[in-house]
Amino acid sequence: MRPYMMIDDPVLLNDWYIVAASRDLADDAMRPVRLWDEDLVIWRHGGQVIVWKDYCIHRGAKLSLGRVHEGNIECPYHGWRYNSAGACTLIPAHPEMQPPAKARAVVYRSVECDGYIWVSLGEPAKGPPRFPEWADSSYRKILVGPYNYHGNPFRTVENFLDAAHFPFVHANINGDPDDPEPIGDYDVFTDEEGVRTGPIARFQPFGDHRGIPVTAYYQYNCPRPLSAYFEKDTGEGNRFCTFMAVTPLAVDDCLLWVQIAINYGFDLPEPQILERQDMVYNQDKPIIESQRPYPLPLDLKEELHVRSDKYCVAYRRRLKELGVTWGVSQ
Repeated sequence: MRPYMMIDDPVLLNDWYIVAASRDLADDAMRPVRLWDEDLVIWRHGGQVIVWKDYCIHRGAKLSLGRVHEGNIECPYHGWRYNSAGACTLIPAHPEMQPPAKARAVVYRSVECDGYIWVSLGEPAKGPPRFPEWADSSYRKILVGPYNYHGNPFRTVENFLDAAHFPFVHANINGDPDDPEPIGDYDVFTDEEGVRTGPIARFQPFGDHRGIPVTAYYQYNCPRPLSAYFEKDTGEGNRFCTFMAVTPLAVDDCLLWVQIAINYGFDLPEPQILERQDMVYNQDKPIIESQRPYPLPLDLKEELHVRSDKYCVAYRRRLKELGVTWGVSQ
């Protein structure tokens, strides 16, 4: 059985999305998650992550309300058991009966990488986007969030790519609202790998988790419609890199997953680093949630753009070139 899809956009459907951090799913444990208004259940057995539609074929109950029992998920309603391949192995009301072939869970593709569990509801041509610094042992990696924004997923990405909001949304942290630094010209590149920038210089009064002023040089890269990262060089070889991925729940609801990689300040306690990250992303939240219209306008005449917006303009053009239709207006 192929599930009814809440989304009809092959570009997005055939990509990958984070549904959980790997560390949050123990063996023989399960949890409900959502992706595009689709209820899913994720569980782990023998170290392997399994992702299904959260639905029992018998009477439509949510499997996540049941339990993992002897390597099977047991439906909470009538006790039907499904093995890790998705096949029903037992119908307790008729234990002698071989379950029909149709008695199966709807299985989705999943993979674990870079500390996360990724799911695709479609047929992806390639794997999930990767964070280049994940495999570099000289960096300290920290998972941050997720943050639930009741706003458009694409506007969430665009906010991440926007360096001009720093002095105002992140006042006295990433910029000075009383003396905002102009944004100089910068390069934007678009190719089959995505959209990226050259260095963008920003003075920041409280520039990172050390709590010191820095002049930072940001270089952004957006390889997929709903994922991006930046490399932030603060001098003397110090680099603070951030990867983000947005999981769409609805056109006006999403989860923002963040991972940072730092090659300095190893003596700083993780709670201190997380506190600053929480502060910054919670400052973004009310702004993103206030933006209208909810669909991101890909017609550039619908909103006013200035020179400092050219990376976000390139992002919108890229979405249009890829043929994205969900969550946007043409």
